[in-house]
Amino acid sequence: MTIYDELVARGLIAQVTDEAEIKSMINEGKATFYIGFDCTADSLTAGHFMALTLMKRLQMAGNRPIALLGGGTTMIGDPSGRTDMRKMLTKEDIAHNAECFKRQMERFIEFGEGKATMINNADWLLELNYVDLLREVGACFSVNRMLTAECYKQRMEKGLSFLEFNYMIMQSYDFYYLFQHHGCNMQFGGDDQWSNMLGGTELIRRKLGKDAYAMTITLLTDSQGKKMGKTAGNAVWLDPNKTSPFDFYQYWRNVADTDVLKCIRMLTFLPLEQIDEMDTWEGSKLNEAKEILAFELTNLVHGEEEANKAKEASRSLFAGAGASANAPSHQLSDDDFADESIDILTLLCTSGLVPSKSEARRAVDQGGVSVNGEKITDIKKTFSKTDFLGEFLLKRGKKSFMKIEYK
Repeated sequence: MTIYDELVARGLIAQVTDEAEIKSMINEGKATFYIGFDCTADSLTAGHFMALTLMKRLQMAGNRPIALLGGGTTMIGDPSGRTDMRKMLTKEDIAHNAECFKRQMERFIEFGEGKATMINNADWLLELNYVDLLREVGACFSVNRMLTAECYKQRMEKGLSFLEFNYMIMQSYDFYYLFQHHGCNMQFGGDDQWSNMLGGTELIRRKLGKDAYAMTITLLTDSQGKKMGKTAGNAVWLDPNKTSPFDFYQYWRNVADTDVLKCIRMLTFLPLEQIDEMDTWEGSKLNEAKEILAFELTNLVHGEEEANKAKEASRSLFAGAGASANAPSHQLSDDDFADESIDILTLLCTSGLVPSKSEARRAVDQGGVSVNGEKITDIKKTFSKTDFLGEFLLKRGKKSFMKIEYK
C-alpha cells in the first residue's frame, strides 16, 4: 500500500486538488508541504494530533514538512469555527507561544538540514507594506466569493470584523511566499480551512501561471476531530505541566465507543491490518481498544515510562483498587488551609478536578464527589491537616480522581 492510499484508508483525506499529481508526489517523496499552527496558547493540544501525526507519516515516507508557526496570522485571528473574535495577544506572548510549540513538535518531527523546517510567518507578514499587499494580492480576491466561504458564513450573522476578514488573504499569502522562497508545493489543513487553502493555491496560479504546481489537501475534520483536545470545558494540553500524563491518558481512555476505532485508525501508527481486526470488537473489547489508543498516544507525547505509569494507575482506578503509586497527586501547602482546615469546594478547585467553585458545588450537590470511597454530600464539609496524613483519594465522578498529600 502506498503512503497516499494509507492516508485514505485511515480516513484522513477529505478533499484534494489535482489528486493524480498529489498522489504521485507524495508516494515518490517529492512533496514539500506545510501545515500552519497559530500560536494562540503556550502549548499544543490534543486537537493538533491529526496534523502532527500526519507530518510524521509523510516525513517517514521521504517527504519534507514545513511547520509554519503563525506569529503573524495569530495577530489577526482565524474566524473559522468561531462565534466570536479571538483574544488579541501581544507580540511577546505570541513569540513565547511559538517557542513552546517548537519544543513540543520536536517529539514528532525530525528537524534539520534536508529534513523538516520550522518557519514563522511573522518573518514576512509583519514586514508587509499594506498598500503593496493590496496591489499585489488584493486584486486576486473577489469579495463576493470570499463572503460565500464557510469560514465566514456563521460569523456574518453575529458580526465579522474587518480584521478577521483579512485572515484568508494572509493565509493565502503564506502559501504564495513559501512556494516562492522555500520550494513548498503542497499544503494540508482541516476541512474548515478549505476556502482559505484554495485561496493560496489560486493566488499562486494567478501570479505565477497555471503550470505552477501548487497542491492543496484538506484533512478530514469530523465531529470527533473538532472536539478533540477539550473535555469538561478544559483543554487537553500536550504540556505535562498543564495536563498530566495520567489525565492525558484518561482523556483518550474515555472516548466514546463510537469514536475509539476511528481515533486509533487516524492517530496511531499501528498497522492497518491490526486495526482492521479490531473493527469487529464489541462490549468489553472496546475497553481494550480504548486502552490501546490511550497508551499509544501517551507514549507518543510523554514517552513509554509515563504511558506505562498512566496505564497502571488507570487500571487501578477502574478495578476499584483506589490510588496507586502512579496515581496523579496534588501537594497541599500551609497556604491552602484557613484556620487549619480546608473545605471540600476549595479542595476540588485546588486539586484541579474542577475549574471553579460553582462547578465544585454542582458536583457535590449531584452526589459525584467522594473521599476514600465515602460520598461527600455537604458543601461545607472541611478537612484538617491530620486528615491528609494517610491515604486521601479525592474522586469526582467515575473517572476523575486525585491523591491529595500534605507533609
